[in-house]
Order: sequence, then structure tokens, then C-alpha cells
Amino acid sequence: MLEIKKENGVYFMDKNNEPCLRIKSGSNVIFETYDCFENQIQSEDQSIDSLNWNRINPATGPLYVEGAREGDTLKVRIIDIEVSNYGIMAAIPGAGLLGDQVLTPEIKRVSIEGEMVWFNEEISLPLNPMIGVIGVAPKGDPIPCGTPGAHGGNMDNKKIKKATTLYLPVFVEGGLLAIGDLHAAMGDGEIMVSGVEVPGRVTVKVEVIKNKQIAHPLLEDEGYFYTIASHEELLVAVKLATSEMQKHVMEQLKLSFNEAGMLLSAAGNVEVCQVVDPLLTVRFSMSKAVLKKIF
Repeated sequence: MLEIKKENGVYFMDKNNEPCLRIKSGSNVIFETYDCFENQIQSEDQSIDSLNWNRINPATGPLYVEGAREGDTLKVRIIDIEVSNYGIMAAIPGAGLLGDQVLTPEIKRVSIEGEMVWFNEEISLPLNPMIGVIGVAPKGDPIPCGTPGAHGGNMDNKKIKKATTLYLPVFVEGGLLAIGDLHAAMGDGEIMVSGVEVPGRVTVKVEVIKNKQIAHPLLEDEGYFYTIASHEELLVAVKLATSEMQKHVMEQLKLSFNEAGMLLSAAGNVEVCQVVDPLLTVRFSMSKAVLKKIF
């Protein structure tokens, strides 16, 4: 199978990035990834100050998909996510919702065994591999991989995991897909800036949906559709995600604006992805029992 090694990485989603691989629509590809610290942390005794902060949140890629053009949609099926046998977490002064109360930086290395993440000898968490950074090149200026937006990027959405399908708008020729920042576990909000950060490998199937334009990323799993939006202000992000879902509900269910809004109020859910990145990310979910299809 085609594979992109982790050494082929970028720190910005950029239309001028040189593709490291070109594929036909419908191909399967493996992305090997660093963790969000680019594997710089190997010990709990290591100082946070020793990190090169210019090497944070690398994304493997970009991948050029033949036939992808502005106005199309990139369909990315997450086939599998493999993670390492350890994860890194950190408490950093000034970082995250509780950062103003963190007096001393601390690194924590956790063990991953089977289907469990061992926070310590007594506390274990279910292994839930997910993708923090996944996106395409924007049409305008480069965007750091650590920033989310309409192009995807650092959405830190724990629902982006194995057996889900992410839909991304295409802004430039080839799309230029890049993936990184895997987590073995992460709570909604990612309130301390780091989940359980891990290197790993992501297997995806990438297809082009021609002439289907979306404004923001969409996600599909077995039971739900999700619209995803990011903004500096949380309530604006909520409104963006909600408005996108309302448009799909109106189109697919042939409802008026008022009816669609009432249905969203009765059956939809606003869910927070992360509140610690330069832009804040939310998702709006609708059950497939109500909304049978999104396209």
C-alpha cells in the first residue's frame, strides 16, 4: 500500500507546499505521523524549555489527489488508526483553561497496553485513537497546522476516528491533504492543550466528490452526521456549525427555514471539540434516524 513517511511533513497548510505523493481518487494511503511534539519528548525528566516550539504540530503530507479542484469535496474514509505503546501529556504554565494556575511545568509519559491507556497504576482509560490535525491547503495565506478552520486543520475532534468519514472542502488543485497530531485518548475541550499525544499510522481512502461544494468540514459515523466549525468566539463557532446543519436539513428533508430550525432544536446537539487552540471548534450532530443522508 502507498505510504507517506513521517519525515515528509509540514508545519503550515499551504497551497505552495510541494506534494510528497500523488494518487488517483479512490486510492488507499497510509500516513505515518509524529506526535504533536514531533517526538521530541522521550522522558518525564525532560524540561519543557528544551523543546523547539517551531517543531510543534507537524502534519504528514501533503497528498495530491488527481482530479480535485476548487469547488469539489474531498471524502476521507478513516480505515484504521494505529498508535504507539506510550503517550505524552503535559501541563504548561499559561496553556489551556487551567494554565493560569499551573505554577510548574510537568511532563507525563503514560503506558498504552491492549485497549487501555494507563494514566497511573490505578487509573486506566479506554483506548480511543483519534486524529487531531487533518486538513487541506487553504486558498489564501498559509495556516499553521495548529490552527483549525474551514480547511480542517487542528480541529481536535475526538469523533474523527476509525470507521468515520470526513468531508473537506477543496480550495486548491489536488486538495493537498495532510494528517497529524494523533491522540490515544482525549476529552471534549482538550482543556490542558494536550490529550494523550502519540505517534502512529493512519490508513485512509481518499476520493473526490466532483462539483459538490461545502463551506466547512462534515463528519459521518455509523449513527450521526456532524457539521464542524471554528472561530475565535465560541458562540460564533456554534452558530456557524448550526447554520451549516440547518442548510443540509432544509435541502435533504425539504423543510422550511422555521421547520428545520425547530427540528434542530428538538433533535440536534451542539458539542464542543476543543477550546484551547487559536480558534475554538464545535460540532453539531444530527442522528441518521432523522437525517438519512447529507448529500
